[in-house]
Amino acid sequence: MDTFDQLLYGFGVALSPENLAFVFLGCLIGTVIGMLPGLGPISAISLMIPVAFTLDPASAIIMLAGVYYGAIFGGSTSSILLNAPGVAGTVATSFDGYPMARKGAAGKALAIAAFASFTGGTVGVIGLMLVAPSLSALTVSFGPAEYFALMVLGLTAVVSLSGQNLTKGLVSATVGVMIALVGIDSQTSTLRFTFGRPELYEGVQFLIVALGVFALAEVFVMVLRRGRDTRSGTLTSLRLNRREVRRMSGPTGRGSVLGFLVGVLPGAGATVASFLAYSFEKRIAKDGDTFGQGNIKGVAAPESANNGAAVGSFVPLMTLGVPGSGTTAVLLGALLVLGVQPGPLMLEERPEIFWGVVASMYVGNLVLLILNLPLIPLFAKVLRTPQTLLVPLIVVFCVVGVYGQSFSVFDLWLLTGFGVLGFLMRSNGFPAAPLILGLILGGLMERSMRQALLISSGDFGTFLTKPISAALL
Repeated sequence: MDTFDQLLYGFGVALSPENLAFVFLGCLIGTVIGMLPGLGPISAISLMIPVAFTLDPASAIIMLAGVYYGAIFGGSTSSILLNAPGVAGTVATSFDGYPMARKGAAGKALAIAAFASFTGGTVGVIGLMLVAPSLSALTVSFGPAEYFALMVLGLTAVVSLSGQNLTKGLVSATVGVMIALVGIDSQTSTLRFTFGRPELYEGVQFLIVALGVFALAEVFVMVLRRGRDTRSGTLTSLRLNRREVRRMSGPTGRGSVLGFLVGVLPGAGATVASFLAYSFEKRIAKDGDTFGQGNIKGVAAPESANNGAAVGSFVPLMTLGVPGSGTTAVLLGALLVLGVQPGPLMLEERPEIFWGVVASMYVGNLVLLILNLPLIPLFAKVLRTPQTLLVPLIVVFCVVGVYGQSFSVFDLWLLTGFGVLGFLMRSNGFPAAPLILGLILGGLMERSMRQALLISSGDFGTFLTKPISAALL
């Protein structure tokens, strides 16, 4: 069968009544869990795996895939309304989404995020359908040296995330890389910067840092204002005028393509894609100096990129059997338990699963749009909550999110410490975004560099002799 016939076959699988129900169920559960800081797609998929084991393999993977991209889609809500990213891939969305919400444009910010997410997911599905086999071959050509170069390229986003003071941005990024190095060295098993605390052996969780420097720091700011609420009391319409649609269309299209391409690379994922898209748009935009103050391009770019990357991560999973992220690693385990072996032969041996999942993503993106748009006015009412109720609500979200992952009181003290750090950074003009970028990329960059040097017997020239690595650098 050619691609069109295969896609029609996939729609035949996805549009059966039971699979339509599982698409809706997966998208709904993923959206709700994505809104809650601390859970995210891995937790959502893990919770649904016992249900998936009772289903036909095609139905099970269709439902779990819906949970995955539904969580990415829904994660923007708490980022925009509370500055508390629901998932790591929506941190960049908060940079401009939260300022928009504070100005009373929460409705527009959520609408932009919904449309950008829908576009990113749709572009990702088209890419998955058309170029999965050829892109899987490109993925194989990426070794440790190429991944190191890609992470270095990602760290150059510090330039555009630093605001007016590049030095302070570099300091923040360095602190982020330092935090990424805490824990047991993966190659030598040496303890690094743990200060004798067993709780730090596995490193510092990303969620603790993100909720601390963003959400909890915002709580400290609200408390110190002593009741002076600077939020706008009115909520603008969800309707986007033609000028706003034109402004967001370019960043949405570019972010969708960039996100899909980054998502194809194992280990990169939605978080790296969203930061790269945000940084790229800020560099090329004529109004780049307004990013971080409520620019709609700063919402559209990362939201389209993280959804494009979520779909793109299915390319190495389905065609090579290689998980591109922690979430797809859980999906890989589910596939294997269900008796499905992902890889190059999957398109021939189990076409109902591959093409059924591809077609279900088309349907799922529409379901997510239909689910989210009517609820935006309800979500936006969060901003009308009095600060005396909103501050405890944010604190509860942060505490439950962190404690629910590890059941460790030590992690709550870490959360408080990073909240204080985030508040001090804001008070002294140090941007938080480069710290998060350094934390995300630091560990990946170090691991790739050391693997490349082991392969080359310590020869640093390996980063320049490999064409892809040299081009990225």
